[in-house]
Amino acid sequence: MAKLNIAPTKSNLLAIKEQLAVSTEGYDLLEQKREILVMELMRMVERVKLLEADVDKCIERAYPALKNMLMVIGGDRVERIGHAVDYSFNITKKPVVIGGMSFTTIDVTLPKKQLFSSFLGTFPDSDVVMTDFFDLLTLLTQLASIRTIVWRLAMEVKKTQRRVNALDKMVIPQARDTVKYIESVLEERERDNVFVLKSLKNRQGAK
Repeated sequence: MAKLNIAPTKSNLLAIKEQLAVSTEGYDLLEQKREILVMELMRMVERVKLLEADVDKCIERAYPALKNMLMVIGGDRVERIGHAVDYSFNITKKPVVIGGMSFTTIDVTLPKKQLFSSFLGTFPDSDVVMTDFFDLLTLLTQLASIRTIVWRLAMEVKKTQRRVNALDKMVIPQARDTVKYIESVLEERERDNVFVLKSLKNRQGAK
């Protein structure tokens, strides 16, 4: 590793030693941060897998129920029922902190379940379809939030790893080599000064 191109002076030696200490401490902190982020990322990935499995199961229920409803009462009546039934919901944002990072998740608040059978000519099939698709909406909302967090965590892990590598492979070795170089130059100068002083004393003694 090439040393820094600076003058081999005591002041520069002190500055490089301080930089080396800061870089070493920063490396340790970043390595700890990286480990925490990786653990959180793995945990969130597992949550994504579980949610994806739940979404698949819900889809396997919801779409066949909708298809059955269409076959039983027809598309036109299904559309009329859809316009007649008021089943509102709210989507809200919620801040969370994971691995020391701030995220915004999305929560869906569903109204209390109620049956619409025989209301404006609706059928039990419509209640089943609405229940299944609201369950699907809840799962998809959770999955979207978790996937966003996973993506941001992965980007932060990648960025942190780059910083760790830069400190470990370049900054710290370069600072260490520079410290060794300056120390060797200063030691050589000290030896030269001692030799010169001895020579002057010997000359003065000879006179």
